[in-house]
Amino acid sequence: MGRIMLENVTKRFGDVEVIPPLDLDINDGEFVVFVGPSGCGKSTLLRLIAGLEDTSGGRILIDGKDATDLAPAKRGLAMVFQSYALYPHMSVRKNIAFPMRMAGIPQDEQNRRIEAAAKALNLTAYLDRRPGQLSGGQRQRVAIGRAIVREPSAFLFDEPLSNLDAALRVGMRLEISELHNRLKTTMVYVTHDQVEAMTMADKIVVLQAGRIEQVGSPMELYKAPKNLFVAGFIGSPKMNLLTGAVAAQHGAATIGVRPEHIHVSPTGGAWKGRVGVSEHLGSDTFFYVEDTGLAETITVRAGGDLELYHGDTVWLTPDPARIHRFDDQGLRIA
Repeated sequence: MGRIMLENVTKRFGDVEVIPPLDLDINDGEFVVFVGPSGCGKSTLLRLIAGLEDTSGGRILIDGKDATDLAPAKRGLAMVFQSYALYPHMSVRKNIAFPMRMAGIPQDEQNRRIEAAAKALNLTAYLDRRPGQLSGGQRQRVAIGRAIVREPSAFLFDEPLSNLDAALRVGMRLEISELHNRLKTTMVYVTHDQVEAMTMADKIVVLQAGRIEQVGSPMELYKAPKNLFVAGFIGSPKMNLLTGAVAAQHGAATIGVRPEHIHVSPTGGAWKGRVGVSEHLGSDTFFYVEDTGLAETITVRAGGDLELYHGDTVWLTPDPARIHRFDDQGLRIA
């Protein structure tokens, strides 16, 4: 069991309200990602669930029981931090065993859990090494193993990959996703990286200034962003947002077009422009098209074999079925 419900939860630091009252339901077994820019309140919200911060109002229910005033150790949750927080003088085995020793779990049961966690995380060969003999990704797996052996009702991850280089981030992202598929345990994951959110989550919670802007599956947020903030935050490269006459033609204050939904032609189309910077990534190329008369540089995602160069004249045509419309309040027009 690992259902977590937040009812009218709020958090204030003095007179500053960092989390206005919000409601959220995290279902048993879901992989839920809190995403948003720095300072949006996502880590604070995670710490409220963990019990590392006291709520200023509202209730937190875990498996139907009021956990609002419970100590962190009594909530049945396990947290993995950005910092590995491993004991350098202890072996991997002893680091993983530490929370079980503190809980007084019998040695035979400790050994069973350690072996199971090590197998799940490909750490069996490293159990007798110390953290200083491991790579960054291996150390993060040890920290996750220490959480697994507690057999929690839910795992809480606070930006666990931010200290890793790009290649290790991708590898660990896949490992955590695969771990979730095997364990079927609720996971709540905080990141500022919307690519991590899109690739890992069953459900994404987009936060801004402590408020929930939208909750939904990755594709729901991609296909139907509720407002301009979500539209501009979800997607890589980010959505092109255009105002003025071009938006008015579509009965909107602002229209949005994703870079991958714009056709590029050297001979004709809706908007004429000039190629500025190009980013060639192999399978894809990102073109930044200037001087379109739209008051914005337009980002276009095209196939990697499309040969256009700085200064070339191009024509852009948005897919009319994939134009997003927003009103003067920044809300989606159905």
